[in-house]
Amino acid sequence: MPTKPLVEKHVGRVVPVQRSVVLGLGAALPAQREPSAEAERRLGLPPGWILERTGIRERPLAAPDEATSDLATRASAAALAQAGLPAEAIGLLLLATSTPDHLLPPTAPVVAHRLGLSRAGAIDLAGACSGFLYALALADSYVRLHHTYALVVAANVLSRRINPNDPKTSALFADGAGAVVLGPSEGPSGIVAYWLGADGSCWDALYIPAGGSRLPLTPERVARGEHLMEMRNGQALFRRAALGMAEAARRVLAQANVPMDAVSWWIPHQANHRLIEEARRQLGFPQARTLNLVDRLGNSSAATIPLVLALEAHRFQPGDLLLCTAVGAGLLAAAVLLRW
Repeated sequence: MPTKPLVEKHVGRVVPVQRSVVLGLGAALPAQREPSAEAERRLGLPPGWILERTGIRERPLAAPDEATSDLATRASAAALAQAGLPAEAIGLLLLATSTPDHLLPPTAPVVAHRLGLSRAGAIDLAGACSGFLYALALADSYVRLHHTYALVVAANVLSRRINPNDPKTSALFADGAGAVVLGPSEGPSGIVAYWLGADGSCWDALYIPAGGSRLPLTPERVARGEHLMEMRNGQALFRRAALGMAEAARRVLAQANVPMDAVSWWIPHQANHRLIEEARRQLGFPQARTLNLVDRLGNSSAATIPLVLALEAHRFQPGDLLLCTAVGAGLLAAAVLLRW
């Protein structure tokens, strides 16, 4: 099946693509779930401790035979089906993940192969919780430059990267994948603006000490749990993340010259309920127009925003302005303004 025409000719001229627009959405969640009450018993915490501090009631967790590529492939296939595009129409696949199937090779080519994307470039992006928005911004540029289609998927199996005995991380992080198909558009819908930021001075606020070139894995480091996620000074990280989410929102709105009250829906990274509420308070944004599914999704890092987009798309009306913001390890911050 040939791809759709990407530009139209009028009186001998080519009409340029103005924006990239969302054509399809997909989600993939593991069937297995751990209720927070069960995690509290496992961690020796008082009943209600996790819900009170994080807003999480349950978290989806991958089965032993599920990997990042499995979830990414499922979410991507659903997005392609909704877009009504054949696999050969996709020119680029970007996979935002912190948990690739292997340290080498990248996981994106595996996903592309399983989807039959024979003509697509494919690469991983390690942008932590901001990874999906970074990937969306890069895909937007690709679509507009090449007048073709791109697939952006964010997928993580964070349950394999947390210490099950650490309540700071094992009570928060979850597994899942969300995907978006972008295509060229001459109309008003699509990505309006994006803003990307980074502060590497805080690189060790949330990190995995061993397994990279700085500290290669050794049996001793694995025995000490240095191959698992660590969160340092959670309160300071909370404050910086909330401030960063609000700042990212203000920056992208200023860039687009759009007032806050014109935003129809705010879709924050689903880190935890308290962080979302603090950022919302700083923005002065209505709770009724804030999409928050953290109670049943937990924190799957880059995957949370595309999961919310896919699961809550029935709420969006043509012309709605969607504001997506994220802050994560790095520290990386990002915001994307999207007209539905």
